[in-house]
Amino acid sequence: MLIRELTTDQCFDLLERSNLGRLACARDGQPYIVPVNYSFDRVRKCLYVFSTIGQKVAWMRENPKVCVEVDEVRDKDHWTTVVIFGRYEEITDGDTDARKRAQDLFQHRVEWWFPAAGKLPEKEAEAVVLYRIVIDRLSGRHASRGTKA
Repeated sequence: MLIRELTTDQCFDLLERSNLGRLACARDGQPYIVPVNYSFDRVRKCLYVFSTIGQKVAWMRENPKVCVEVDEVRDKDHWTTVVIFGRYEEITDGDTDARKRAQDLFQHRVEWWFPAAGKLPEKEAEAVVLYRIVIDRLSGRHASRGTKA
C-alpha cells in the first residue's frame, strides 16, 4: 500500500467534496467526539456549522481548541483523510457578514439543515448556535494499493 501526504489544496478539495466530519473537543482532560455537518469556506479557511446548545457547544465555549477529521473511504486499501486543528468561534447575530457567508454556503447543500434544525419546539429553536471552526493547520493522507497514487 502506498500512503502519501496531501498538499493543502488537496486537503481543501476533500473538505469541499464532503460535508460530514467528526468534531473533537475536550474539557477537564476528557475528550468528546461527535459527527457534524459542515460547509467549507476555502477563501476564509474555515468550516461553518450550526447546532443546538448542548454538551459540545458548552465544552467548546470553555475550551475553543478543537480537531476535525474528514475522510473518504472506498475500501481498506483506498482512502483519504484530513485532520484539522483549529478554533471554535461562535458567530453572533451582529456578525452579519459571517452569517450571510455561512447561509450562502449552506444553501449549496440540498439538505443543509439536517439534522440540527429538525423540528424543534419554539423555545429550543432560539438555542441554535452558528459557529465556525477556523483552521490553524491541517494535514492529509491518501492511501492506494499499488505504486501509483
